[in-house]
Amino acid sequence: MRKRILLLVAALAAVSLLAAACGDDGKSTSSTATGSAGTGAAASSSCPKAAEKGDPAGKKVGLLFDLAGRGDQSFNDSAACGLDRAAKELKISPSESVQAKEGDRAERAKAMVANNELMAMVGFLWATPIEEAAKANPTKKFVIVDSVVAQPNVYSVTFAEQEGSYLVGAAAALQTKSKKIGFIGGVENDLIKKFAAGYVAGAKAAEPTVTVDVKYITLDGDFTGFTAPDKAKVIADKMYFDGVDIIYAAAGTSGTGMFEAAKAYTDKNGASKKVWGIGADSDQYLTVGKDLQAFVMTSMLKRVDVAVYGAIKAFVGGTFAGGKADVFDLKADGVGYATSGGFLTADTIKKLEAYKADIAAAKITVPSK
Repeated sequence: MRKRILLLVAALAAVSLLAAACGDDGKSTSSTATGSAGTGAAASSSCPKAAEKGDPAGKKVGLLFDLAGRGDQSFNDSAACGLDRAAKELKISPSESVQAKEGDRAERAKAMVANNELMAMVGFLWATPIEEAAKANPTKKFVIVDSVVAQPNVYSVTFAEQEGSYLVGAAAALQTKSKKIGFIGGVENDLIKKFAAGYVAGAKAAEPTVTVDVKYITLDGDFTGFTAPDKAKVIADKMYFDGVDIIYAAAGTSGTGMFEAAKAYTDKNGASKKVWGIGADSDQYLTVGKDLQAFVMTSMLKRVDVAVYGAIKAFVGGTFAGGKADVFDLKADGVGYATSGGFLTADTIKKLEAYKADIAAAKITVPSK
C-alpha cells in the first residue's frame, strides 16, 4: 500500500509551457514541472515505442518499469518519455527492465544495480525493493516514483493526483449532458482513491446535481486491475448503458477498455448518444489508436516524464538530491489536464483555469480521500 505523503515541499519552481506533441494533430497542450531536480522544458506526453539508444560512453542509467511497462499508454509510457528525452539530450547510456514474472522486482533491481549508476523505479510497488537495494549499495543513486523511501541515496517523487483529477472532474461535470458521470479505478487502494476523491470533488464543485458512479476493477492487493482492459470494458459498458456519458479511468492499461466501450456504445447508438472517456497520467489522445481518439475528451496529466528526466539531469549534472522527497502538484504544474483534440469548450477551459489558479493559491483544498 502506498505510503501516506506527509512531506511538504519547501521550494518547487513552476514553469508553464506548451508541451511538444508527438501526436497526429499537433494540438496538444499540457503543463510541465521543474521541481527541485531542475528539469527545464518538458518532454511530450507521447513518445515512440522504441527506446532511444543514447550514448554508450555516457553515464549508465536504468529505468525499471511497473507491471505493463513501455506501451501501456499511461503511467509507464510517461516514465519512458522522460528516459527517452534524457537519452536524446544528455550523455547517458540507458537501459530498461520490464516484469518477466510476478514478484521479480528484487532480482530485477539487483541486475540493474550491477550494471548502472542511477536506477529510476516507477510505481509504489518498488518501495521495498528500492529500500533494500539502496541500503546494500550506498554509492549508487536511486529514484522512486509514487512512494517515499527515506534513504540518503534515494530521491522520492510523489504527485498530487487528486488536484489534477479535480480539474477533469470539473470538466466532466461541465460537459455531461446526462448529469451522470463515472470513475473506474484499477485497484481499490489509497493511491487510486486519491484520483477518485479529487474527481468527485471537482465534479460536485462545478455542478452539485451531477451524480458520480465509482467502481474499481480489483480490490487492494490484486494489481491485475491495472492490466485488465477487458474487465474495464465490462464496467464501462454497464455505466454507459445506465446513462453515464463520461467516464474517467485511472487504471493503467485497463483504461483502453473504457475507450473501446465508448466507441462501441456510440457506434451502436449514433452520434446523438455519443459518450466519452477521460484518460489518466499521459495525454491519452496521443497514445490511443486513431479509431479511439474521438472518444478521449481530456486526460489528467501526471508528469512522470518530467520527474524522471529531471532526476537524470540532476544526476548527470552532479546535483542529485538523494534523501529528498518532492511532491509534484498543481502549483508546480506537476499535474494538469490535456486539451488535445479540441473537445473541451472554451468556457470549460476558462473555468478549469480558474479552479487551477485557486488550487495553486490554496483557496481550494482538494480532498485526497
